[in-house]
Formats: sequence, C-alpha cells, structure tokens
Amino acid sequence: MQRREFRGASLQARLLAQSMRMTLRPLLGLWGRAPHLPWPTGLLDRVGSLLPAVDGTRCLPIALDNCAGSWVEAPGAGDDRVVLYLHGGGFLCGGMRSHRRLVSRISQQAQAPVLMVDYRMLPQFSIADAVADGVDAYRRLLDAGYRPEQIVVAGDSAGGYLSFAVPLALRELDLPAPGAIVALSPLTELDPDRKLGHTNAERCALLHGNALSGLAGLSRRRDARSGLDGFDRLCPVDADLTDMPPTLIQVGSDELLLVDAELMAERLTAAGSACELQVWDRQIHVFQAAADVLPESVRAIEEIGRFVRAIVPGA
Repeated sequence: MQRREFRGASLQARLLAQSMRMTLRPLLGLWGRAPHLPWPTGLLDRVGSLLPAVDGTRCLPIALDNCAGSWVEAPGAGDDRVVLYLHGGGFLCGGMRSHRRLVSRISQQAQAPVLMVDYRMLPQFSIADAVADGVDAYRRLLDAGYRPEQIVVAGDSAGGYLSFAVPLALRELDLPAPGAIVALSPLTELDPDRKLGHTNAERCALLHGNALSGLAGLSRRRDARSGLDGFDRLCPVDADLTDMPPTLIQVGSDELLLVDAELMAERLTAAGSACELQVWDRQIHVFQAAADVLPESVRAIEEIGRFVRAIVPGA
C-alpha cells in the first residue's frame, strides 16, 4: 500500500468543519435515533439544483434498466476512458443533482465523460438493488463500446461502498473487471462497531455514530424482508479482494470512516491488489464536494485526475 499524508488544513477547511459540527452533525445524530420517521431525504438532491456543473459541461439524461442515469461530459473530456460514478448519501439520499458539480469537476480533471447512476435506495430497495444498478450501468458502457480497462468505477461515502461492491459483483457474474477504482471517504463495512470504538467517533465533524447505527439497522431490516443474510454477504471489506483493480482511496484524517478506508487499503494490499491511500489533514467527510471554497478539495480532485489518467492512459 502506498500511503500519502497531505498535511495542513486551510482556514476555510477549519471553518467548514466547525460549521458542520454545529449544524449537520447533530441532525444526523437525531436521524440515527429515529430513522423510521418520514425524513425529507429527497431534499439534498433538490438543493443540488443550486449547484450547476462547471461551465461548458454537457449533462444528458439516460434511462438504465431499473433507474435513471446522467451522462456528464466536461470540456476536454475525450473517449479514451470513462468513469462510472455512484453518489453518496447513506443509500438514502443524494442523486444526480446533488453530485453534478463534483462529478463535472472529476470529468474535467480525468479528461473523461462520466456516467452517473441514480441507483435505487433504502428503504424501498436494498443495497443489493443498488449494486445491481451499478452492474447494469457497467454493462451499458460495455455495450457502448468501452473496453473494461477503459472504465473507472468511482463513488463517495455510500457510493464508495458501491465502487467496491460493483466490481466484486462483476466477478461473480464472470464479467471483466474495470480498469480502476476511486473511492472518496468510502464506507466499506456496514457493521458500525469498529468505527464507534475509534477516537474519530467523537472527532468527526459531520458523521455521527448514531447515524451509522441507524443505517446498519435499516439495511438489516430491509435485507430481512428480501430474504437476505447479514453484513458479511454485503460488505466489500470482508470479500476476497484478490485481483481487484488499482485503487485510489481519499479520506480525511478526522473522519469517522477513516477506519473503513484504512482497513480496506490494508486488505487490498494483503490480497496483492495495488492501492494508494491518501489521508487529508482534518478534512470533512467527502470534502472534495466543497471545491468552490476549499483549496484542498481542488487539489484532491486534481489527484483523482492524475490517478485516472495514469492508470487508464490515452491512446
């Protein structure tokens, strides 16, 4: 494993972390105590309408087998590579509008179009359904003429979970592996115990431990209704990680999900799979989405572009 530490946190990053600690973190903790209530989970994606893609980006709707998608192509994107992107939001919220600006920046730096998947979410559907939607999107890219080695599977938070789960599902279906994986602040294990026992459980500026416990319980109940078993069947960190594609993981040093990122990187390396783990000093969960205000976010997205272009070079 190649571990890189990015030292220093800008004033903007520290102010953003403090604001999240005082606002969204308590709200997520409250949700974790009562996830069964009718929370407005669609609000995040609606608010995303206020965040347009970078100038000159083309965003075209695409119908996938069981969900919607969006083709995002920033200026300078070529046809040598493509990114399949799975958004975060705890498998409960978020979507193509909430992540449009982040994804357009990734498209710009990777010099590649992005197929963003608006996968099915809890509580109406299981995480297995979300994985199936990612597999369908991958098949769509193959049908469009992309070779497997040209495809990068990427995602943030819950989408980071899917960025590993989808390639593992492809293996089970005897489909070829993608060329690379990019995971931003990934959740890799649904069982919250390991994370709740870490010092970052109190240090994380955004994610509250109650939210992870609430998500775990919600997922378990949904799986039980579908006749599925527990977390081991689902969680990528417990899978056979042999022959996984080269992987880039980015995470903040104070994040609750630092534990998941480190464990995934360790297990990928132990399985003989190449992994670069980048730990960014005191950055909030999925800080890359704040590139309009954080210099660290801009640099992190540049790092994503560097990695993608190096692993999947142009013709």
